[in-house]
Amino acid sequence: MAADGVLTQLYQRGYLPPGAPASPQLRARAAALAVAPAIRQRVVAGRMTAAWIYGCAAEPDRLALLVDANRRISSLRSARGCTFHEVRLGPFDVVSMGGLMVSSPLRTALDVALHVEAERAVPALTALLARPELGVRLRLLKLAVDASPRVPHRRAALAKLGALAPPPEEP
Repeated sequence: MAADGVLTQLYQRGYLPPGAPASPQLRARAAALAVAPAIRQRVVAGRMTAAWIYGCAAEPDRLALLVDANRRISSLRSARGCTFHEVRLGPFDVVSMGGLMVSSPLRTALDVALHVEAERAVPALTALLARPELGVRLRLLKLAVDASPRVPHRRAALAKLGALAPPPEEP
């Protein structure tokens, strides 16, 4: 049906009618279909995958899935088309959307700033900040990076955020 133009591919096995807008809920549902049902409730879509779900990045080649450090990750390694990242997740770091747990917009922006190379991170962060409905503010994001204890790549993340700051106004 996609070849005939009846449907438009959203992600792997997810399709939409042509011209239908892809909402974050629909993107999350399409991503959920790519995650094995046995592990779907144990992982969280994060980093650039979450940025894509929020409509702020290109479709990922591989789903970036976060696993809380309190869970065993060894049993998840056999999933195909996914990369796993063991992290600590707080109660406000995760939202449920489209049958999949997704990192919150602020946690997504923080992870993108810390763990994604600048060429891909800066456009995604710009898009996340440009959507008021997501509630991500540059000042809050800088505070989140500063408050992250002993996190590698903190200076690089602050440099990425510095690239987002508007230039100071001339008097």
